[in-house]
Amino acid sequence: MKKYVWLIALLFATNAAFAETTPLDASIEKLQHDWATHYYKTPENNKEDAFEKLTKEAHQVSAANPGRAEPLIWEGIITSTLAKYQSIFSAGGTAKAARDLLLAAEKIDANALDGSALTSLGSLYYKVPRFGSFGDHDKAREYLERALKINPNGIDPNFFYGELMMENASYAKAVEHFKKALAAPPRPGREDADEGRKDEIQQALKAAEKHM
Repeated sequence: MKKYVWLIALLFATNAAFAETTPLDASIEKLQHDWATHYYKTPENNKEDAFEKLTKEAHQVSAANPGRAEPLIWEGIITSTLAKYQSIFSAGGTAKAARDLLLAAEKIDANALDGSALTSLGSLYYKVPRFGSFGDHDKAREYLERALKINPNGIDPNFFYGELMMENASYAKAVEHFKKALAAPPRPGREDADEGRKDEIQQALKAAEKHM
């Protein structure tokens, strides 16, 4: 009898876990696809409005799933992308908000989504112009190298690390990581993002090779 009680309890726990994670997975997948659509396909003059709306949607997902790193990571990614299209008067505060979201995700689980919080923090620290704590290439390198330890063959950490190497005139190293990014295994369900990213990588690789 005890055997069946344990079996029923196990099945209940499994079903409960599935019920909890499935809605979050679906929400994350939607945010991922919407981000890729807006970033790679939305007309330039509509991007700020599109990402402002998507940031609000991402926050709703984070608020509905407290204590989970994944929605915080995507809220941070979307918020940091919004900053790219804002005026200089708004972008600084938005970038800081994105950093805080990603730091919160890192504290919960630095390994979540293949270390995406670390990858995104690294890109923030070298892409955002120097003010406050941004524009710090040493910190950017630290985060990206941590991300590469978690996801050594990933398309994003290799691409961003390659960009950082370009900015530091380490062209051979940049080429190495751009090529590794192009050879990254496809991400199931993220074909739209992979296609757009590979176009970026090809352009960056050509630029790096001109310096060799």
